Amino acid sequence: MSTMSPVPQKDEGGASFYGYIRPDGKIGTRNYVLVIPSVGCSQGAASAIVRGIKNAVYLPNVLGCGQVGEDRLIVKKTLAGFGINPNVYGVLVVGNGCEHLSAEELANEIRSSGKPVEVLVIQEVGGTRKTIREGRRLIKEMVDRASKQRREPAPLEALIVGTECGGSDYTSGLASNPAVGVASNMLIDRGATVILSETPELIGAEHILAARAKTPHVAKRIFEVVEWWERKALEAGQNIRESNPSPGNIEGGITTLEEKSLGCIYKGGTGTVEEVIPYASIPSKKGLVYMDTPAHDIEQLTGMAAGGAQVILFTTGRGTPVGSPIVPVIKITGNKDLFRKMRDNIDLDVSTILSGKESVTEAGERIFKEVIAVASGKPTKAERLNQRDFCIFKMYMNI
Repeated sequence: MSTMSPVPQKDEGGASFYGYIRPDGKIGTRNYVLVIPSVGCSQGAASAIVRGIKNAVYLPNVLGCGQVGEDRLIVKKTLAGFGINPNVYGVLVVGNGCEHLSAEELANEIRSSGKPVEVLVIQEVGGTRKTIREGRRLIKEMVDRASKQRREPAPLEALIVGTECGGSDYTSGLASNPAVGVASNMLIDRGATVILSETPELIGAEHILAARAKTPHVAKRIFEVVEWWERKALEAGQNIRESNPSPGNIEGGITTLEEKSLGCIYKGGTGTVEEVIPYASIPSKKGLVYMDTPAHDIEQLTGMAAGGAQVILFTTGRGTPVGSPIVPVIKITGNKDLFRKMRDNIDLDVSTILSGKESVTEAGERIFKEVIAVASGKPTKAERLNQRDFCIFKMYMNI
């Protein structure tokens, strides 16, 4: 069965979706076989291995060697997180043989999920051509086994839904972000987990999030991660509060970072912030979770996918084609002109809020229903365009 085939919803009240049950009990919204190059040197082989094979994808990873300390841990955690993500049926890790992050080390992390994992090392196999030939054989066998798996009813509490805004304008804070917030509340009320991210674009509104923290420790962590980003920018000779919003944001009607941040936090709804987690980490709590990520769109998407998100809600007022290798990304806009210009990129138009044809609650309910449909197999515009972007956040420089 294709991972891209829509599955009808038969449940009452939208309390479940149809997904793929994994050996560790998690539920996937897609059924990909993933090829992960453990280092940039093996990226070419990984790309060639999946070429032309339906439902097989690879990560365009350029890291895995030259990173040390915290950066090495982030690279390893992110790559392993993609392999563990429930949207992946099985994994082939392709290494070169002399890198800092070995293919076998990475594979061992992914095997903890119980899913099939294979390893090929170019230097051991005997060159790129042999690696590609053997890799395609392994992937075709894995894809064949994956195709025999069928979607089954699953509770919404099995979902982790990421949220993101990129290319924002004035309609983001007035329409699309509040509507996503309604959908987030509906998901959380049914036991799902929602990730709020992009710390640099929450600066100026951190006190509002901290006031909603479940514990004093969580509130403290919110202030700490914001302070870290401001300090990091100052050390580089930059002031985030002066360099943000971006020129595109300003052209779109956003005048200050605080204004941008106040619109950004709407995406998480009105619930309690249960925990603050590092980049690419899997939430340990249900409900609203705050992941400390950069503001860069692709790095955010990558972090949330590595953290187990099976669906991502992405609002935009200026427009963006960005997608993920393994996670369906639902694009939402409150800008009617943008929807007209970029219909091939935007899934939902909620400009009806600003025109008075629909309330924020009604638009949010529509987004909630779209999450269930996409989780059950409906393809997003980014998936139809084969938009598979990937970029790992690094804290420091290469050596």
